[in-house]
Amino acid sequence: MSQRPRNPYSSAEIDRSSHERESEERMIELASSGAARFVPIDTEKNLVKTGGNPEAVFLHGMMARAVAGTADHSIFLGYVDGTPYFAVDVTGKETPLGELGEFVDLRQVGALLFAKEGSILAYARAMTYWHRRHRYCGVCGASTKVTRGGHVRVCTNDSCKTDQFPRTDPAVIMLVHCGDKCLLGRGKQFPRGMHSTLAGFVEPGESFEDAVAREVYEEVKVRVKNVIYRSSQPWPFPASVMIGFHAETDSLEFEVNEDELASALWLSREELRPENLPKDGSFFMPRRDSIARRLIEEWLGHEAGPSIAG
Repeated sequence: MSQRPRNPYSSAEIDRSSHERESEERMIELASSGAARFVPIDTEKNLVKTGGNPEAVFLHGMMARAVAGTADHSIFLGYVDGTPYFAVDVTGKETPLGELGEFVDLRQVGALLFAKEGSILAYARAMTYWHRRHRYCGVCGASTKVTRGGHVRVCTNDSCKTDQFPRTDPAVIMLVHCGDKCLLGRGKQFPRGMHSTLAGFVEPGESFEDAVAREVYEEVKVRVKNVIYRSSQPWPFPASVMIGFHAETDSLEFEVNEDELASALWLSREELRPENLPKDGSFFMPRRDSIARRLIEEWLGHEAGPSIAG
């Protein structure tokens, strides 16, 4: 049996080597080595060569050392093909990086990058986002300092010393179907014409399956059954992991909660065939780098993997 394709931004290629984070000396050794590659982040944007097929920009050598020297700290991401990678946040710093590429929202180019590159950029973006929002202790309010290769921030108050770890917020995302039709919704913030699967954050004390049932009912007043896990996807926009499901219902009746959605509609497999989609932009499916698109494509009978394998 062939292996199912991974969702974009999934990081199977990255050896996180978490045990090495315990040694500050090892982190310094790796960061100062000529082999190290650095991933610059500026205000949640990644550095990419644009024009033609976009390419991720990874810094090395003198440029890497100069840029890393301006950053507050470096974050050890792990190894890719034996090469150590670090993330550096250059937000507000004076650097010559504009000569190497353009800082862009990863979602604009993610589907066009090699899978390996997209995973590294997403990982770096998630880590720098967390650091910028946890400079102070949530328990006592004192400042925090970076330790363990950038994967822990510890409170500097000697009477507190609380460890803080990177946050990932779990969210369920689900394709609801009934017979030969699936239910797609339009979020109020969506671009004109875009329709996608339903989704929502998991609440404390709630299983993923219960979250699926609750979110679907809250958004469209539909009761679901046979909630089946399909796959997951890191989605650092800004700090989530999407847990994907298919779910069935027995009725085509629904009622849109206008506080949650702008609209919703049932569509058949025939209507979702590419040749049958409207050409005027009044309807289009979610982007190809999203698990939402993967869930729809699976239901249609063919999978949507990354545009370029890597």
